[in-house]
Amino acid sequence: MDPAVLREDMVDGLEHALGGRGIDERVAMAMRTVPRHEFVADHAYDNRDSERAGTRVLAPSTVARLLDALAAEPGEQVLVVGAGVGYTSAVLAEIVGERNVHAVDINRRMVLDARHNLHRAGYDAVLVDRRDGANGFPEYAPFDRILVEAAAVRPPQALLRQLADDGRLAMPLGGPSQTLAAIEKPTDAARGGAAPATGDFEVVREFGPAAFDPLLVEGEQADGPARNRTEREDREYAEMGWHARTGWEYDWVNWDEHL
Repeated sequence: MDPAVLREDMVDGLEHALGGRGIDERVAMAMRTVPRHEFVADHAYDNRDSERAGTRVLAPSTVARLLDALAAEPGEQVLVVGAGVGYTSAVLAEIVGERNVHAVDINRRMVLDARHNLHRAGYDAVLVDRRDGANGFPEYAPFDRILVEAAAVRPPQALLRQLADDGRLAMPLGGPSQTLAAIEKPTDAARGGAAPATGDFEVVREFGPAAFDPLLVEGEQADGPARNRTEREDREYAEMGWHARTGWEYDWVNWDEHL
């Protein structure tokens, strides 16, 4: 079937999936335009999650909810934390312009996938880099909008510092129980005239429950070296087999010299 028809059907079905609340007009138009089959190989236009390289690929309805919370406007500078396969970045590129979208991911394989997918779909100007998302992308800050596709109890301070004064950050907040929230820096009136404190933020609107994986920091990603000393030494011990000498595990090993 024609992918354009499938996209139309997908977006039409999202209104029902989102409980009749509908989709923002700009988001709907962008999702009708972006060829999702360039980002998701199987059942690209089904409204369901999938998996790629150990990373969750968000269902179209989840992407629509995130972008609704973000409320990006044309021409705004946007940072996406958690590039994934690149689909969300492509939808944002249709809304704000390709050169205004910057995406980071801690998983090197996903960065390469996102770049490849965006190139095939015609969004070469979207910048994707391998970074620890909790540190943001300071070289291109400030951002009018920051979207975090992972959960945390509170937004990372680095991201709040990189958010423009009148900007918005959207992300799932909480631990086991999460809420998709839109966050802004508190205004002078909200602070009562006091100077802004480091890490100040204000939840301006909630968009219902969410269920996202936690935001990873350097050393926790699946494709990186383990930082747990016991785990790495156990793996080394297993590889040595019967050659391992007794008591080796009590020796401190400087693993950085062996990598």
